[in-house]
Amino acid sequence: MRCFGVLLFLVLVLLSACSNFDGCEGKRHWRQRKASSSMVRKKGKEKNGGRHGHGGGGRGGSGHLSHPPAPSPSPGAGSPESAVFDVLDFGAKGDGVADDTKAFEAAWAAACKVASSVMAVPPEFEFLVGPISFSGPYCQPNIVFQLDGMIIAPTNAKYWGSGLLWWIEFTKLKGITIRGSGIIEGRGSAWWSYAESDVDPIHDELSSTNLPQIKPTALRFYGSYNVTVTGITIQNSQQCHLKFDNCEAVQVHNITVASPSSSLNTDGIHLQNSRDVMIHHANVSCGDDCVSIQTGCSNIYIHSVNCGPGHGISVGGLGRDSSKACVSNITVRDVNFHGTMTGVRIKTWQGGSGAAESIRFSNIRVSEVQTPIVIDQFYCDRSSCRNQTSAVALSGVAYENIKGTYTVKPVHFACSDASPCSDITLTQIELRPLQEHYHMYEPFCWQTFGELYTPTVPPIACLQNGKPASNRILSDHDLC
Repeated sequence: MRCFGVLLFLVLVLLSACSNFDGCEGKRHWRQRKASSSMVRKKGKEKNGGRHGHGGGGRGGSGHLSHPPAPSPSPGAGSPESAVFDVLDFGAKGDGVADDTKAFEAAWAAACKVASSVMAVPPEFEFLVGPISFSGPYCQPNIVFQLDGMIIAPTNAKYWGSGLLWWIEFTKLKGITIRGSGIIEGRGSAWWSYAESDVDPIHDELSSTNLPQIKPTALRFYGSYNVTVTGITIQNSQQCHLKFDNCEAVQVHNITVASPSSSLNTDGIHLQNSRDVMIHHANVSCGDDCVSIQTGCSNIYIHSVNCGPGHGISVGGLGRDSSKACVSNITVRDVNFHGTMTGVRIKTWQGGSGAAESIRFSNIRVSEVQTPIVIDQFYCDRSSCRNQTSAVALSGVAYENIKGTYTVKPVHFACSDASPCSDITLTQIELRPLQEHYHMYEPFCWQTFGELYTPTVPPIACLQNGKPASNRILSDHDLC
């Protein structure tokens, strides 16, 4: 009986151990996952804190691997939930000489798969990046492109082929943000003049002056929703600096655009087919329009911008090549212009159709501006343009509290014979010549109808009261 009791006891102990085996194994596995997660976090912190201390052993750590392991996403400093994908961890050199395009593509491919992730371009590095597209539409939403270093464009013709319309592009994304204190450097002087002396051989020893005639936009957004650009500097673009095409819900603020006045066709910020756009607290100097608002734009709000040098802030040119243009609900206020060709301008081509309406320019300060207020429905940037009857209809334009100095002419209103400008209103306009003894032109008006709500300086007696008498019947093609 004693032996039987001992045997029974052993059996019971064995059965108890077996019944708890799965639970213990599960618990042990859970502990391993937790440890792995904490190791990832620690690795991320060590990587950020001691990036320059790795020496020649490579980022893999031990030096025994032929290829470094794929980097694990580490939590962002600002948001513990965000995964950070640093371009250095994907093979970028950041020396301004090696081509880092593939590293940027790989970092984006990883970030694209994770909602609210961060693709990081760290400070104190220069990344040579060729034409690149950060593309959706299958990327997760709310990705942040954290730009704190410098991205520089190649000036070797082999990167550009026969010509491209953009250098850096973000397309078909939802909730994309570019932020940081970094710089996008277009090295556009190689394109502006095609002079060998303008190319910096230190950064690109293979530089070629045989660049294509088609000049790319430095930074372009296409077909995207909820876009933010803040903090960065875009400079010396090959052509346009920052372009939004077919975008909605756009915020641009606290940015700098910088190119010399001699940089041809380098618009600062270019909008087309986009709506619900706000641009504010920006410093823009370039060789063309500081902000250009093209067809298909509506609900555009621009304020607290410094413009100069440049050609001013322009709506248009609209209706080029007999096209239809529709623009509405544009507000430009609290803007300073210094040394620009124009201040606030609307320009349309002969032969176009459609309408530009509900436009307001308010609280504008001009200093040494050639012509502060311009409507030009005979716009032509070619050697000659043929006369055409049809025009983009222009109405509902308000000019309020515009003051400062001009060097050529205070106001120039040149409207279409077939479609005169209507409902043009002016309030508190005070524009004085920079130097009185120089020959200055008087205000000019042609087929411009509206009202002066207050006396103007100088007097704008050429504005016609009331509305134009037009017998022209608008077709469906004209209506927006």
